[in-house]
Amino acid sequence: MKNKIRHFSLLFIAMLSFVHGGAQKYEHMAPVPPMGWNSWNRFGCNVDEKMLRETADMLVQTGMRDAGYVYLVIDDCWHGERDSLGFIHEHPDLFPSGMKALAGYIHARGLKFGIYSSAGFKTCAGRPASRGYEYQDALVYASWDVDYLKYDWCGTVGLNAYGAYMTMRDALYKAGRPVVFSLCEWGNNQPWLWGSQMGHLWRTTGDISAIFDGIRDHGTYKTLGVLQILDLQDTLRRYAGPDGWNDPDMLQVGNGMSESQDRAHFTMWCMLAAPLMAGNDLRAMSPSTIEILMNKEVIAIDQDPLGIQGFPYAKEGPVHTWLKPLSGGRWAVCFLNRGTEPVPLEIDWKRMVAKDPLNALELDPVAYAYAVRDVWKKKDMGTAAGTMTTLLPGHDVFCVVLTPVK
Repeated sequence: MKNKIRHFSLLFIAMLSFVHGGAQKYEHMAPVPPMGWNSWNRFGCNVDEKMLRETADMLVQTGMRDAGYVYLVIDDCWHGERDSLGFIHEHPDLFPSGMKALAGYIHARGLKFGIYSSAGFKTCAGRPASRGYEYQDALVYASWDVDYLKYDWCGTVGLNAYGAYMTMRDALYKAGRPVVFSLCEWGNNQPWLWGSQMGHLWRTTGDISAIFDGIRDHGTYKTLGVLQILDLQDTLRRYAGPDGWNDPDMLQVGNGMSESQDRAHFTMWCMLAAPLMAGNDLRAMSPSTIEILMNKEVIAIDQDPLGIQGFPYAKEGPVHTWLKPLSGGRWAVCFLNRGTEPVPLEIDWKRMVAKDPLNALELDPVAYAYAVRDVWKKKDMGTAAGTMTTLLPGHDVFCVVLTPVK
């Protein structure tokens, strides 16, 4: 009887929601790239209520929440079955207290609650997905107080991506609860061209692997290394900005790469103004992982209110130089060593005059004085005058912020 009352209540809410008028995405939900944690990269299908509650606690205890990581997102495999009316339920053994209670636990800690589905009949792990049930699922998510939906692209034979994501966007809007909508379409149908109409971030590539350089072949699909994903981003920057972000996939920091590789990976995602979704086990982090994920000076590059994605400026052998305009006339400058051997780095600031063609913003150390701040050593490095030298280790970065001197 309780289930029948709940379902009739949901249907009543659905009828009332049509007074909202034309469907659309919820605006102003992601003025800067979303930050949080997602279960997939570390746990895959091994998700349950206990682990997620512990992760919520760790987001608070480590200070990650206060550093900006506010979304806790359950990825695939939380699903139970649909009932006789088609409404989805959580798996009763994995989530005995129910999703509503889990959301309450997460919200009570100052965090936001995210969930996962796919546009096809089945999720990537073979669980019940949302095709044909979009409006019912959106109502259920609203009743569970969901704040974020990652929507995958498995099981979508015969579907049009634009139309499928529009259907779920409209369903979320009609359900009446503001939700950050994450499109996980893998870049197959150029979502950067239309994603901002549907949601707040869109995947630009296939899945990331916990390797810095290379491709892993899993037989039926392949996952990409950090550098392979990075190389697919620089032509897409014109499509990203506040409330609509290119998503090069979630972070693999703390999942097996070296400290320098983790640092370079995290820094380049910040240069890309990418969503920062940690994917490691927060209950067993090394000091270096904590230091990388919680470097507030590097996070500030990602979260800058201008919302401009960085771009490659120069390529000299294994060293690639990236620039990112920041608010207040500042610039982030990042030197990435893609090779495995250390490289002596000599920076002649007077030669680094650049203009961002998309935003008419100019970096000019010849005409203006800039203070230099090393954001990893958290150390002031004087001004951008003359030359600066350092040794750049393999698979690592040297990243500074240049601030105009008044």
